[in-house]
Amino acid sequence: MQEDSLAVVDTLTQVYSQKWAGPEMMDQTNAFIAFMYSNNLIFVVLGVTLIIWAVLLFFLFRVDKKITTLEEKIKND
Repeated sequence: MQEDSLAVVDTLTQVYSQKWAGPEMMDQTNAFIAFMYSNNLIFVVLGVTLIIWAVLLFFLFRVDKKITTLEEKIKND
């Protein structure tokens, strides 16, 4: 029974070994993927998420400031 399970694992490894290769297959990928691999993709993702968070925080502070001014107008009237 163990021999059968080992054969299945080995077959799966052979079938998917090309798909699991990752950056070693850069010569077969397009230029965009090669660029992302060369510049450490994690830093690109980090930069994009930081930009998104900064825009969200700016928007929240702006909305809070507008709400505060509207509350003051309502309180004064």
